[in-house]
Amino acid sequence: MYRILLVDDEGIVLNSMTFLIEKNFDGKFEIETAKSGRAAIELSETFRPDIIFMDIQMPRIGGIEAMKEIRKILPGVIFVVLTAYDKFDYAKEAINLGVMEYLNKPFNQKDVVGVLQTAMEKIDEKHRRRREDLETREKMETVMPIIENGFIYSIVFEEQIDEDIASYKNLLGIDSAYGYMMVLVFGDDQQGHLMTNVVGSSVRAQTTYYSKVRELIKDAFSEAIVGNVSGNRIPIFIPSVEDHMELSERGFIIEKCRALTRSLKNATEISYRIGIGGMRRLRSASESYEEAIKALVSTSGSVAHVDDLPITVSYEESYPAALEAEIFEKLEDGDTDSTLVKAEEFFDWMATTHGDDIMSVKLKTLEFVLRAESLMYQSGGPTYEFTSRKDYLQEIMNTSGIDALKSWYMNKFRAAAGGVSTGSKDRTHHVIKKALEYIDNNFHKDISLDELAGELGISSYYFSKLFKEEKGEGFVEYLTGRRVEEAKRLLADPEHSIKEVGIACGYSDPNYFSRIFKKQTGVTPTEYRDRI
Repeated sequence: MYRILLVDDEGIVLNSMTFLIEKNFDGKFEIETAKSGRAAIELSETFRPDIIFMDIQMPRIGGIEAMKEIRKILPGVIFVVLTAYDKFDYAKEAINLGVMEYLNKPFNQKDVVGVLQTAMEKIDEKHRRRREDLETREKMETVMPIIENGFIYSIVFEEQIDEDIASYKNLLGIDSAYGYMMVLVFGDDQQGHLMTNVVGSSVRAQTTYYSKVRELIKDAFSEAIVGNVSGNRIPIFIPSVEDHMELSERGFIIEKCRALTRSLKNATEISYRIGIGGMRRLRSASESYEEAIKALVSTSGSVAHVDDLPITVSYEESYPAALEAEIFEKLEDGDTDSTLVKAEEFFDWMATTHGDDIMSVKLKTLEFVLRAESLMYQSGGPTYEFTSRKDYLQEIMNTSGIDALKSWYMNKFRAAAGGVSTGSKDRTHHVIKKALEYIDNNFHKDISLDELAGELGISSYYFSKLFKEEKGEGFVEYLTGRRVEEAKRLLADPEHSIKEVGIACGYSDPNYFSRIFKKQTGVTPTEYRDRI
């Protein structure tokens, strides 16, 4: 049923409109009437109509003024304007108020019926969109925890593929380059920095309370990305546009977390503690996660922030710690150009700020070069040789002048960045080469992605991404293609039955083998054999 409000200062108009509507739309409308703009406004607050027929020219509060007030109360209401005067100024102002139709008196039955049918269609469409929006929201409420946990898993456990991280950020509406991790731990009670009955409480949290815990976390930190229960922990990521956290903000967050632990305990009868890590770039979120864990271990309070505890590096105010972190992040990514730009920027800072202390500059130069080369070796770059850097110290000491030192430093960084990039590619090629050899030797068996990834010693998620990037198709598609090619070779020999060919290619079910073969080639194995 639709609700309609008829507004006109003439009773005969109201009566005739009511008669027309009831005659043509029996039982479809609940009708109320008003003879003034004020009465229309008051009725709109209580009756909340879907459609309002409004006479423009009424005493005291006119139709236009009434519509303005009603629009504030009911943004989606449909207005149909009635007037005995064909005045353009009225029409123009009515259109600005989002009026659907503008009718001149006297109107006839056809006009009223046509306008109402259009209005009903608009209302039905609005309700349909509303239902679809609600259904979408319900679906998102179901799938969002899965997406959030995938994001947390990717950044904390560093199962990172840049395109996937970008997809997660898009799905979750994250446009920040920074953030910090919080770790929520729970148990029946707290003893020192440890929680009691970890297993029992984690089972209850997982099976009974997780939805409520997640809801309360979101209430406290609306931007929070919440992971699943792991042991007696729930990892949480808070995005930030800032690359650091002011002392006042840290205090505010700690107080919010204390309030959150109390709310959680009241709601679930389980005790909670929260560790908070430092602000990091997205790629370094795992470091913030580890800091949050260390903060919990280092104190017995209900909330612990890593920056309040003597367990992290503290830098002098002028030191460009963020720039240092960025150098080695870019190096790890294999981004040679950005690494060199940032490395040079850091050296220029040293030369400008501490150029008169050449020994300190030399020591920092050597420290950075050794650190860069360590990352190069870890990435699968050149083979590490114990004596390969035996001359570095002497070279540094014999270098005279800041320009010569910078040249040595940049050359070493250039070599290290090149080694990281090449090493990463070489390692990928090596992994895929081993994978292809394994497939060639075992395609006749029932092998899986997980099994092959286990043979290679890497996660199935990471292997799947590497394989598709290197071969241009997924593991299953490649395996199927390899099996079908072998089947074609075997079908050329009439000594082998179709069933034997299928088994030799990893398909124990002849019917399934025929379906796969036809999907790949367009013909069945029998048809293929008849053609050769």
